[in-house]
Amino acid sequence: MRNHLIIFMTALILLILQLIQAQPVQNPIIWADVPDPAVIRVGDTYYMSSTTMHMSPGLPIMKSKDLVNWEMVGYAYDRLVENDAMNLENGKSAYGRGSWASCLRYHDGNYYATTFSATSGRTHIYTTKDIEKGKWNVSSFEPSLHDHTLFFDDDGRVYMIYGAGKLTLVELLPDLSGTKPGGINKVIIENVNLLFGEDEVGGLNGEGSQLIKVNGKYYLLNIASPRSRWSRSVLIHRADKITGPWEGRVALEDKGVAQGCLIDTPEGKWYAMLFQDNGAVGRSPWLISVKWEDNWPVLGADGKASETVDINDNIKGLANIVASDEFDRQPGEPLPLAWQWNHNPDNRFWSIGGRKGFLRLTTGRVDNDVLSARNILTQRTFGPVSSANIKMDVANMKDGDCAGLIALQRRYGFVGVKMEGENKSIVMVNVPPDQSGEHGRPPKPSPPEEVESIPLEQSIVYFKIDCDFRDRADKAYFYYSLNGETWLKIGSVLQMSYTMPHFMGYRFGLFNFATKTAGGLVDFDYYHVSDKINE
Repeated sequence: MRNHLIIFMTALILLILQLIQAQPVQNPIIWADVPDPAVIRVGDTYYMSSTTMHMSPGLPIMKSKDLVNWEMVGYAYDRLVENDAMNLENGKSAYGRGSWASCLRYHDGNYYATTFSATSGRTHIYTTKDIEKGKWNVSSFEPSLHDHTLFFDDDGRVYMIYGAGKLTLVELLPDLSGTKPGGINKVIIENVNLLFGEDEVGGLNGEGSQLIKVNGKYYLLNIASPRSRWSRSVLIHRADKITGPWEGRVALEDKGVAQGCLIDTPEGKWYAMLFQDNGAVGRSPWLISVKWEDNWPVLGADGKASETVDINDNIKGLANIVASDEFDRQPGEPLPLAWQWNHNPDNRFWSIGGRKGFLRLTTGRVDNDVLSARNILTQRTFGPVSSANIKMDVANMKDGDCAGLIALQRRYGFVGVKMEGENKSIVMVNVPPDQSGEHGRPPKPSPPEEVESIPLEQSIVYFKIDCDFRDRADKAYFYYSLNGETWLKIGSVLQMSYTMPHFMGYRFGLFNFATKTAGGLVDFDYYHVSDKINE
């Protein structure tokens, strides 16, 4: 009897400890830039695709067992397309473009990740039988179908719904190689935004389509906003036939939480995975509870997007979505999945293992500024606070070179080393707020300013950037160190701002560019990321 009592009490204590440690999930479930979520469930595993636009590799794929804790498993493509914009050549760039909102599907043993691109002018199809480890097969067709949703119907026919404001249903060939000649191609909703009322048409046109079929009915989700206020909202239409007629309603207008999809659990619970504009850190995923009433999905509670989710969570951190890196791999080994290049990299001018234990960035051409430079290696910033620091060897820089650590967006800030003649200096550079436009014209971007410069007499130097996203503070602080232990603040505080055309949350980035002569190089010893900053 005594032994049974001990076993019972031990089990009870363990249960109490688990309940104490487990906390209700707080939104956003990922405090980082993971916009345009598309989620599927295969068995008891969820997969999510997202948007990273001009980054390479792109179309990230994440995995979860609980809809809350996500880890990276790969990317659908390594390089979206080879052209001047994606390669940062001939004065062109794909900032804010590249590939946009994706759709994720599982059908007859195959996984499909689809997206579209104004940069390529095409709709892109990626397929694999193993979403976690398999190779993706690539195809594409014209035209570029904006914000489409892919749908395999029960009768074997395949469709996409696409558009902004006016939504069109188009039938595809069975192998998804293009639109089907003579197949269905019709406007199914003339103006999504009419759900706000005729006087409110003219805001963000309804886009971001995601289609699902439940109990024989079709449900189409879109994001839109009314004319009188920039309030991102979820609109839902339903129909008994995919061709319509469709009836709709405004499903959620709260906190700007919108665009995404419906997903069910193995136990039969329903959620909506959406996103919210979250200041300079980017667009962050929110998980919203869903219940069904009169064959309509009802999002949130009393019309509100709850800041907590009815799922207990005792796992902390962002898994491998962000990652420190010692650069201690062998040549040819892949980068951790947290890394993405700003545009397509030029693989001739970077290496890991060329110098054992280092990432080497070599300048391959002359550029005017850091936003034009190729081979900037980036990771997401994250909230509520995040910090990145690096150790760098600058012994082999050339006159006119500049290298270091950047908080990357159109209004960027960086701390690094600049070489002029035979002299090196530590510099902090940032881009001030936009200049006021004259005579009612839009504001003009301000040029970057070198805020502070300090002579450098050694080859090894350390840099750090702290980002504070609490309460939308959106401030970045810059530091340098000569010994890796004592950090000194440099320059000014960068007031980060989520600006167009970059259309992306801030990223930490490692860079090296030349303004006079190509061929200089820098070696990065490590990249360390932390969820703590100097207070």
